[in-house]
Formats: sequence, C-alpha cells, structure tokens
Amino acid sequence: MSENIQQKIEQLRKDLHQHNENYYLLDTPTISDYEFDLLLQELQGLEAQYPEFHDENSPTMRVGGGITKVFPTIQHKFRMYSLDNSYDFNDLEEWEKRIIKTINDPVEFVAELKYDGASISILYTDGKLTQAVTRGDGFQGDEITPNIRTISDIPLTLKGDFPNHFFMRGEIYLTRKNFDKINTQREEEGLDPFMNPRNTASGSLKMQDSAEVRKRGLSSVLYQFVSEETSVETHWELLEKAKSWGFKTSQQAKLCKTLNDVKEFISFWDVERHTLPFEIDGIVLKVNSLQQQRQLGYTAKSPRWAMAYKFKAEKVETELQSVSYQVGRTGAITPVANLKPVLLAGTIVKRASLHNEDIIKKLDLHENDFVYVEKGGEIIPKIVGVNTEKRTLDNREIEYIKHCPECGTELVKVEDQAIHFCPNELHCPPQVIGRMIHYVSRKALNIENLGSETIEQLYKEKLIENPADLYVLTKEQLLPLERMAEKSAQNIISGVEKSKEIPFEKVLYGIGIKHVGETVAKKLVKNFSTIEELKSATIEELCQVEDIGTKIAISIVDFFQNPENVLMIERLKSYGVQLEKGENNHELLSDILENKTFLFTGKLSLFTREQAEEMVEKHGGKNISAVSKNLNYLVVGEKAGSKLKKAQDIGTIVILDEQEFLDLIEKQ
Repeated sequence: MSENIQQKIEQLRKDLHQHNENYYLLDTPTISDYEFDLLLQELQGLEAQYPEFHDENSPTMRVGGGITKVFPTIQHKFRMYSLDNSYDFNDLEEWEKRIIKTINDPVEFVAELKYDGASISILYTDGKLTQAVTRGDGFQGDEITPNIRTISDIPLTLKGDFPNHFFMRGEIYLTRKNFDKINTQREEEGLDPFMNPRNTASGSLKMQDSAEVRKRGLSSVLYQFVSEETSVETHWELLEKAKSWGFKTSQQAKLCKTLNDVKEFISFWDVERHTLPFEIDGIVLKVNSLQQQRQLGYTAKSPRWAMAYKFKAEKVETELQSVSYQVGRTGAITPVANLKPVLLAGTIVKRASLHNEDIIKKLDLHENDFVYVEKGGEIIPKIVGVNTEKRTLDNREIEYIKHCPECGTELVKVEDQAIHFCPNELHCPPQVIGRMIHYVSRKALNIENLGSETIEQLYKEKLIENPADLYVLTKEQLLPLERMAEKSAQNIISGVEKSKEIPFEKVLYGIGIKHVGETVAKKLVKNFSTIEELKSATIEELCQVEDIGTKIAISIVDFFQNPENVLMIERLKSYGVQLEKGENNHELLSDILENKTFLFTGKLSLFTREQAEEMVEKHGGKNISAVSKNLNYLVVGEKAGSKLKKAQDIGTIVILDEQEFLDLIEKQ
C-alpha cells in the first residue's frame, strides 16, 4: 500500500513538472489551468497525509507559504563579477582589438538581451534545485531558496544528461504586465506605486513570506552555466544544453560570427526593445569559446571576455502646454509638466515630473517652451532641457504657485529644502483623503474592502473627514453610494469592526503623524505604553528614544497640541481602537535572555536591526540604546565604530558577532 502511494505521488510530481515546463518554457500547454489545479490539489492532499514522502522540490513547493525571518549570508563558490559597460560602437571595436591582441585567433560572440532585473545564482545537485543566492556584493549574497522555488519558470528538477553539481546564473525580472498589475493593486490599497520593474523584482526576492513572493508573478531567464569543468567547448553549446535540461534561456540570443553581426543585433534591439513584454537596458556580449574565455581571464572586477552595451536613455522634443500642481497625503506640492503627447520609449507621454521649484528654476522653464523629455527607468518621464532657440518673447517664465491649488491655503516652504507644503492638513481634500487611505491600508489598520475610490466617495458625501468617522458609519449610509451592494456595505462595516483588534503600533502608524513611519511607531510603543503617555511626552523625553531626533519629536508634540487631533484620538479610544500596548504584543518564545540587555551596532548582514531587537524581546531580553555599564551584550556587524570601542573600554560587556548572537538564542 505504502509503495503504491509513493508511486502515485512521484507520478503526480512528474506529470506536474512536465505540465509546468509545457506552459512556461515551451508555451504549449496540454491541460487547462483548472485541470492543473486539480492535480496539484490531489498531490497536496497526499503529501499532507503521507509526510514521509516529503520532497523539497515537489511542485507543491511553488505555492510558497513559509516565513523566512532571516536570510543567511552565503559565500559564492565562484565570484559573481560585474560587467564593464560600453555606450557606443567605438568601445566595442576597442574591446575586440584587446581580445584579439591577447588570444591572437579569430573570435565569435554570443549576443544576449540585458534583462533589467536582479541577479541570482542557483545551485543544482543531482538534478535538483538545492540553493539560490542573490548576487550581493559578488563575493557573498543572501540565500533565498524558498522564494526562488515559487517562480514557475525555474525548474525544480532537471531532465537529460545534466552534470551532478553546477550553478546556473540568471536574472529575475517582472514583465510589464505583472508590474502594472502590482501597481494597480497598490493604488487600490492606497499605497504608492512602485517606481520601476527592476527594483520591484529585487525587493520581491527579499520578502519574508514566500507565498507573497509567488503572488508577485516573477519571471526568470538563465544565461550562464558555472562549474569547475564542462564537456562542451562554447557558451552557445552551454545555452543549448541548458535548454534541454529544462532551463528558460533567452529566445532572442544570437551567435555572431563577427563584430558587424553584433552591431546589427544591437541596432535592431535598440529600436525593437519596446515591443518586448519585459524591460531591457542593453545587450550583453560574451566571447563564445570557453577556451578563449579562460585565456582572457578577469580584471579585479570584470571578466575580460564579456561586455555590456548600454542603450542611451531615449530623448524626444515636445511642447510644454501647462504646469499643474498635485497635493500629496502629507501636503507636499509636486509640480507636473503637461505636455503635447509624444511617443517615447514605446509609450505615449503626456506628463513629466518637475519635482520642485528648484528644478523649474534650474531649467529656466517658460510657458509653451519646447522641452527635451527623457525616460530613464521611471514611470513618469522627466524634462532634461529646453530648446531655447524656439522660445519667443511672449513665453513668460513659469512662476511657482503661492497658494494650495485644492484649498487655497497659503503654501509654506520648508527651510533649506525646495519643498512647498500646504499646512491645512486637516481640511485640505487630497490630504484628508490621502490620510484616510493611509489609515485603512494593509500596513496600518488593514481594513479590507475600503479602497481609494470608496474613501473618495465617502469624503465627497461628507461621511468621513478623519479616521474616527469610520467607526460610526452605518450600512444605511453606505448603500446609496455608487456600485455599493448589500454585501459590500456589510463587508466594510465588518472590516471596520475587525480593525479594533489591530495592535497599538499599527494604529499609531495609521493615524498619520508626520515623520512617524512603521519603524518609528514600533519604537515609540516600546517606550510609551499608551497614547496618553505619548501625548504627555516632552521633546526631550521623545529624543531619548533610539532613532528619534528633534524633527520627529517636534512633529509628535505638534500633533497632540492640535485640539482636532486630540478629539479624534479620544473618539478612537471610545470606539474601542487599540491605543495602548496589549498583553500579547510580545509573546515570549523563551526566557533565555531574561534580565539581559542588548545593543546592536554596525552593518548587520544576517538580520535587520528591527528583526534582531524583536528576537531579543521574544526571548525575554531588553534592548537599550546606548553603551553603558548597564549593557550586557554588544552585537557587532561590519564597520562597527565608536560603540564597539566604548564597550571595549568598559571591559565588562560581552561582545558578540551576529552568528554568536544566534547561537546564544539557540542554546534554549
């Protein structure tokens, strides 16, 4: 019976791996998504029932769900070098001359698209994905194996005549479609959109919850086989081999016999790159012969046998039609150039960011100027210059506005900065709406079914003006709203009610005190157990809290000096919102660090400072903010400075590195 179950599980795994390859690599699916999901559910059920047949490379591992609090730092067995860049064909010709001078033989090249993503190194042992490590500094990176397993086009098991032990290097990236999908969802949740696919892909790889990584819809392209030995003679053969083993390699890669072939390839993709479903920022060129690669070797930072040709940022000329001004959640004013529509980098551009008054003055911008617009990896393009030859005497200089475009309040300019603010934070419509969207967002009160559109509707109908108003909403008030059904209205009421369980630190972050982000809110709650204690704190007392300076302290004091804010807090308290530290906020895992004090200094690589401090508290210890005789342990990362010296001078403080700190906890 047990043997039959094992055979059934192994057959399901084999079938699912093949279906996955058909869909993601061969683009020839043989079953529907529904049928695939049924097979996956069957396998999940069997694996749950028979855990003795667990396999970390089962297709079910792609679903994710594991939480990784700390990403271990791993040394790369083979260093991950960076590439030298070139920006014109003259650079490439000089590079070819240097190569020929060294090897004194004809040379051919492999040209590949330079995907704009995050580099990864994946170890395969006996045909199974064993470990995945980020590039890091090239010498060492973070192990993110569970997250990489969730990416559908990275094979978990290989087929064919693969070597027993090797690394595949490649790029993790986001398609334009998935990037837009993520940003649409973030905007619905009242969060700022991500700026570009590259940084979003890189940040996604370091998320702690692998199930959340799965939702991001990351893709991969593998382009470099790395091992101590290989049975083939060229890089092109290795790419073909990799394809046969199940890896997704670049479909656009080309074997170029001459540098002229390379130039044609570059010229083609410089134009056609905008038709691709993903972003590239250049072309990577590699000497094809592995023997020639070995002869050429490396400089201190780059292989001599490879070069990255970077595309220049595209620039077009168009007419400035007007300048409008946007008001953000915090009251910051952002000027935006409204342009005569023009095609740039494959999309029609109608707007460009001007950032602030200083940029407008630096450009010497006039009405109806003809401007040069560039798109360099940002969502909103920017103006990089003005064609003054087309300017007429009628073109008047752009004057920055003096009053808020939304509420008419006189603007305030921040000292030593180029930023203007509208000070009417409690009644300026975009600020009120932005603050409400922030309050209900996932990282704050996490009130489901209350997206930005619903918040705007509620505000326009004069049903809400501050967070406390949410707690007196009724179903009868919601039902008349556009696209609001009975179930939707009830879900909102239920979501608001559920938000009363959200802990104090998230509420404090959610109420939107200027300069109080997630981390600052947590530190404040550690030092002030109730909102009343925080309200009564002086600037001096606030500055005693680690990482809180005068600027944040003044902002907190100013917040509580406003009677409207005080009234809102009183109302929130009366409605049952958590405004004091709960009993279970710091449930202990052990008391192994009881009565021990800790301080972390230097650049930490095994965990963040916030994660470290949480570990201390979870095991009964206490974090303090300064080196003194009251400190028991100083945990030091790279480039530890004055705190380490002071601890050494005191002499009684135990100094640990990061691993020794983890070992201390694991003694329990």
